Amino acid sequence: MASPREKFATQVSSEILSELRKLAQSEGRQLQALVDEALADLIEKRRQGKPRAHVMAAYQASHETFAPLYKKLAE
Repeated sequence: MASPREKFATQVSSEILSELRKLAQSEGRQLQALVDEALADLIEKRRQGKPRAHVMAAYQASHETFAPLYKKLAE
């Protein structure tokens, strides 16, 4: 069940809003959906204080292929 919606007003730079509109159009999504996603990601990131689980899973999976490269880069 979706949470009830609530209106609020804010301001962003014209450059950010322009890029957000382009992104929404290119993905065939509503601007509001991208705003919801961005705010949810920010809240999760700040709450956890660490990378998101799916990001870490992708990073860890990449070690199977790129472990030698990562080791060399760390030197």
